[in-house]
Amino acid sequence: MEDNGNLTVLVIDPNPGMRGSLQNMLNMSNISKIEFAVSSGTAIRALSRRAFDIILCEYDLDSGGEQGQDGQQLLEDLRHHKLIGMGAIFIMLTSEGVYSKVVSAAELTPTDYILKPFTVDVLMQRITRAVERRRVFLPTYKLIDQGSVRDAIRSAADAETANPRYAADFVRLRAELHASLGEHPQAEHLYTAMLGVKQIGWASLGLARSLFAQGRIDDAEAVLTQLVAVNPKLMAAYDMLAKCHESNGASARAQQVLEDAVAISPHMVRRLRHLGEVALDAGDMSAAEKSFKQVVSKAKYSEFRDPEDHVNLVKTLVQRGDATQASGVIRDLERSLRGNPNVDACKAISVAMLHDAAGNSDAAATELANAVGAVRASSGLSTKLRIGLAESCLAHKLDQGASEVMLSVMNDTKSGVSTQQAMSVFVKAGRRDLADGMGAQLKAQAQIMLGVAAEKANMGDFKGAVQSLLEAMHMSPGNQQVMIAVAKGILRQLDELGWDNPLAEICHAQMEAIHRDDPGHPQLDLINREYIALQRKYGIAAA
Repeated sequence: MEDNGNLTVLVIDPNPGMRGSLQNMLNMSNISKIEFAVSSGTAIRALSRRAFDIILCEYDLDSGGEQGQDGQQLLEDLRHHKLIGMGAIFIMLTSEGVYSKVVSAAELTPTDYILKPFTVDVLMQRITRAVERRRVFLPTYKLIDQGSVRDAIRSAADAETANPRYAADFVRLRAELHASLGEHPQAEHLYTAMLGVKQIGWASLGLARSLFAQGRIDDAEAVLTQLVAVNPKLMAAYDMLAKCHESNGASARAQQVLEDAVAISPHMVRRLRHLGEVALDAGDMSAAEKSFKQVVSKAKYSEFRDPEDHVNLVKTLVQRGDATQASGVIRDLERSLRGNPNVDACKAISVAMLHDAAGNSDAAATELANAVGAVRASSGLSTKLRIGLAESCLAHKLDQGASEVMLSVMNDTKSGVSTQQAMSVFVKAGRRDLADGMGAQLKAQAQIMLGVAAEKANMGDFKGAVQSLLEAMHMSPGNQQVMIAVAKGILRQLDELGWDNPLAEICHAQMEAIHRDDPGHPQLDLINREYIALQRKYGIAAA
């Protein structure tokens, strides 16, 4: 067992008396490497500087009289922004008797939570149990942190055999790792096998996610509907079921599912945001306003506030005809979140909506132009917001601004927007000429990326070369020259750095596309032979 003297602990509690009591308890158990945080903000700064073995976090972080996040909201931020690793032990401390808050905290999977008052024996029992579990999982976690996912899968399989007490947990981890590699059939197999032994909520949820990722939306929906019926406290199942309904175009059903989830667990900011977006799409302005107001209020003290929440609230209020409240939201945005390009863009978009609602088209156009300028210097703005900005620019004849914003979307490989989808924004606005112009620019940029990839490959940066090639493919899908370059670049990386299943699948997809377009292409046979040779080299069974 790990020596307690080597454990590092961060105590997050605004109450000095409780901090002192926890320090005494930890010292009695030979734990002396302790740091303290009095709020979510100081905790985030401490966790940004270094990692801790154990985090003891008071749920009610307002108990010291200072407003701020509660422990659940802090944990949500820490998980989402990856400020705590898989090996971190997060224990929630609470005397909170409100059931909904306990559910909200529990669904974020803290390692444990302890109800106050508690003794030093109870605290150390929980810590000892958590440390012992971490010891078993740590070798696999380290491989994951190093990016060695395949080695981590093998490590988890070995540990599963050696530690039958945690066998189910290692099956779950292996399935999640396969899913992270895009190997959803393998993940599906593991979840199905687990369900054959015992009906476990996380296995049903994982199975549904695997089915969804494979495009089997109706099958996923059936699994989730049954799961919610038998396990109504598994909150993530509601989120996934709502995604299924959205994919099938059933916004009203998605909204109802999310409302059911919020009624059970009302403190998850990201779920409230999702509910607001779905309600907005479904045309339920009252529900959208309620949700976005809660999001803005609950996120007020987060270190990671998102100015787009204000934009969504302004949009809802404008559509409801409440310009006065919308103006107040914009003032709050400017006052509390000023000082970065994302905020400037969001403010300009919001003010433009107000001007449009008042019939001030020229003033709206000026603000939209300001928003385009702010987008140039921004980072992390959502695809949905940028596409909405482009559509507004087109409506106001700001052709150059619309093209610039849509190019920023297409140059972002994480946007999830295809070239065809981007073109459709212009086509729907009756501007086929702008769509053709953007297509020509993307092809030119793809050619530049091919040159960048060649330079990286010549320098031995095979991963970097493939990344540039994938960017070129995103910009110019269906371009035969790009497809050939992508296939050859991936084959070179696989040969030099080892087999990578998701990349191999991309390579194979390019080979099939080339064969469909030009079965007699002079390089296709060579690429096929190299692919088969690599399968043999790594002992991969040919399909």
